[in-house]
Amino acid sequence: MTEDKALFAPIDPIKAGIACACPRCGQGKLYDGLLKVRPACTACGLDYSFADSGDGPAVFVILIIGFVVVGLALWMEVNYNPPIWLHLLLWIPLTIGLSLWLLRVLKSLLIALQYKNKARPGEIDHG
Repeated sequence: MTEDKALFAPIDPIKAGIACACPRCGQGKLYDGLLKVRPACTACGLDYSFADSGDGPAVFVILIIGFVVVGLALWMEVNYNPPIWLHLLLWIPLTIGLSLWLLRVLKSLLIALQYKNKARPGEIDHG
């Protein structure tokens, strides 16, 4: 990532992540579609080529949504003992919806943290 010389007020990475907004200006949208990162910010022109969140957001989504949905399903089974079709009707849409929303937010958050901390790929020091 090249050095950023633009003058913008610092944006809180958490706010930028939740809003799925540009980590530099907080105005432009980060995504072009559901999870495809735009080439650059439409507001300030920041090049998003540095943005590579990898598999981190997916791992967090699996752990968080799995904990929430399995916990709620077990609680409902123990307290109300509904038929299996009701479990399927409730938990499949909830799992898909929460997973897609949380994946967008966590991917945005990790990209905003990469920008704030000037993260780069690792380099080998040859001394």
